[in-house]
This record gives sequence, C-alpha cells and structure tokens, in this order.
Amino acid sequence: MKKQVDKDHYDFLKYVNKSRFMSYYYQIKNILELKPNSVLEVGCGNNFLKNFFDKSITYKTLDFDSELKPDYIGSVTQMPIGDKKFDIICCFQVLEHLTFDKFEKALAEIHRVSKKHVLLSLPYSALTFKFELKLPFIKGLKLKLDIPKFYKIHKFDGEHYWEIGKRGYSLNKIKNIIRKYFVIEGVYNQYENPYHMFFRLRKK
Repeated sequence: MKKQVDKDHYDFLKYVNKSRFMSYYYQIKNILELKPNSVLEVGCGNNFLKNFFDKSITYKTLDFDSELKPDYIGSVTQMPIGDKKFDIICCFQVLEHLTFDKFEKALAEIHRVSKKHVLLSLPYSALTFKFELKLPFIKGLKLKLDIPKFYKIHKFDGEHYWEIGKRGYSLNKIKNIIRKYFVIEGVYNQYENPYHMFFRLRKK
C-alpha cells in the first residue's frame, strides 16, 4: 500500500483543529462507555488516543506506516493478529483511505480480530445547517440538519477514495454492508464536527 501522507502531516498544530479535537472527545467517550480491558486502534495517526489512555487499559495500535511507530505493522485488510484478541477495535477515519472494493474485506478482518465491539467513524459529505440558542437560566438548544451531497461524484483527492453521502455511497448502502458482520447499536454524527460519522457496532 502506498503511503498517502508523511509523518509530519500529523503534527498537532497542523493536523488538529477544534472540530477534530471534538472528535477525539467522542472517541474517548465511546471507548470508556464500553469499559474494555483491551483496545486495538487501526490507523494510529498522531497516537493521541494511545497517549491519553496510557496504561489504564491495554491499548495497542496498528498501521502500515512504520514511521508512526505502531505496535503492529500491517494492513487493516490483513492484520498480523490472532482471532478475537481485543475487546474493542477502533477504526476512526481510516477505511475511506482504501478503495471501496476493499471496504467489506476490511470489515471482515476487523470482525475476526474483535472479541465483541467495534467503534468506527467515516467521513460524511453533507450540507449542514446548524442552529444554537442560548438564554440565561435555560438549557441551550442545538438543532442540526444534514443534507447528503448525493448529487456530487467523489474524486480521489490524494487521501479519500470515497465518502458517505456522495453519489453511489449512501448511508443505507454503507449500513447494509456493515450489517453483514455486525449489529449496529448506534449511528450519529456530532454537532461540533458533522463530517465525522460514528458507528457503534457489536459482533453478530
């Protein structure tokens, strides 16, 4: 697999903006809610999550780029790890970096290595309209409307081969493929960063 970005791409000041930082919050929240003893993160990036959890749980990483210093070097479509080795497999903003014909193969491999749960996020291309109201002594009100860019054909941008919402990649299509391997316990995209769509999955 050809490396798409250099290690410097993940420099904190270049890579992490406020929206991405909020995604880290939801990633951490989802992991903590499942109370795992062991986690494997596929695609370690800047190792933010591994550094956060430190030694509180067994937290390992996998990436095909050895410069990122993952615990395992390999592809998500062929992981050098035994069956059912980790309570949770996390795969955040990774699978869109593979051509779509490899999406199901990656899911099958993730299913093999996970004991029970998978936390996944994928890019969601949509027009998003937000409304937020804050008044004294009243809990804030937030409303969001997403309109998928179904009219737009995705073109490879050097990193993403496909994105949910664009022509040929509807959310229902992605869900139907995922359901071959997992029960979908929850799907949402966050208010702060609607471009990241989260899936909480359980093995069948």
